[in-house]
Amino acid sequence: MLLSHLMKIMTKYLTRNNKNNNNNSVDKVGKVDSFSEVTLRSALHPNRFIGFFASLKGELSAIIVVATAIAFVMAWFLLKVGLSGWIAMPITLAVALGITYAFSRGLTAPLRQMRDASEAMADGDYSVRVQIENRKDEVGKLTLAFNEMAEELEHADNMRRDLIANVSHELRTPVSALQAMVENLADGVVEPTPSNMEAILNQIHKLADLITFLLDLSRVEAGAESLVITEFDFKDFLNSIVEPIEIADAGHNHHISLNVENDITLVGDKNRLSQLFTNVVSNSIKHSADNTKILITAKSNHEKNTLVCNVINFGNQIPKEDRADIFRKFVKGSQGIGTESGGTGLGLSIARWAAQLHNGTVKVVDDKRGANFEITLPLTYNK
Repeated sequence: MLLSHLMKIMTKYLTRNNKNNNNNSVDKVGKVDSFSEVTLRSALHPNRFIGFFASLKGELSAIIVVATAIAFVMAWFLLKVGLSGWIAMPITLAVALGITYAFSRGLTAPLRQMRDASEAMADGDYSVRVQIENRKDEVGKLTLAFNEMAEELEHADNMRRDLIANVSHELRTPVSALQAMVENLADGVVEPTPSNMEAILNQIHKLADLITFLLDLSRVEAGAESLVITEFDFKDFLNSIVEPIEIADAGHNHHISLNVENDITLVGDKNRLSQLFTNVVSNSIKHSADNTKILITAKSNHEKNTLVCNVINFGNQIPKEDRADIFRKFVKGSQGIGTESGGTGLGLSIARWAAQLHNGTVKVVDDKRGANFEITLPLTYNK
């Protein structure tokens, strides 16, 4: 407001003087008038030079030049109207400082935003970002680097939360199987024979392997894949998956029927694939009514080098608009889809992730019989 008022006064004064001078004087004063008006108008827009230069030094130099030029014009004008130097000098310095302050606020605005964002991240909020301006200087580059760092911190925090949820979800099946076996021994339903004790020991080994795998999950998701590729018989592998699930399902009387081709050899990571099939089969059971059947079929296509496995529960079908969402993290089933599982909504997300690690897919396909999850995997894993 002060600069605008002063500019109007100077313009009127110089215009009035122009009319009273000769042509040469008019030219000289006109040039000074034009220079003063342009300079003062630049001062009214302090962000005009911000982001124009590719270096912070250039912007600071521009601020100094503009402030000095305006101070010169102000001093000349105040002396011209008859003010003494003792009065003109403080006014000139105040105006120059005001212009410098206005420019510097625009220059350091992202730094203040980064300070506020850092305080928010210190309190655990990693979603804050600094507003990115069209700046080419060091402050603009620092803003981009800060936002990239904030994204990495948010990603790491989300991975930590997901890992905790994954552990609680994935440990449920083997723990339930162990609990059922031990309860049967304690109730005298089965004898503590070497074969039964060996079955319990096998479940403990699987539990230990699962814990190791889950602890390694964060590094795998970060891009450091650590797949252990082996060759194994798929039918035997599938039987080892179904058996503990049936034990954990005792009381609900679900019948799992297998229709799998013989002599299917699969090459892949058994631990990761165990996550895939365990979660899909467990999901089918959880969303099926008691005393119903689960059908698992598998066939190979050597020409296409693929294995196609279908897990079908004869319950309610999944609407097409919900089929993509059920593979997202933390999305749970609903009564419209099947029986509510009460889980964390991570099982199918982990299943899809395990399939993608093997360049495979898992999806829901149309089937009049019920919900049909189709798993497609290459017979030979190719990195």
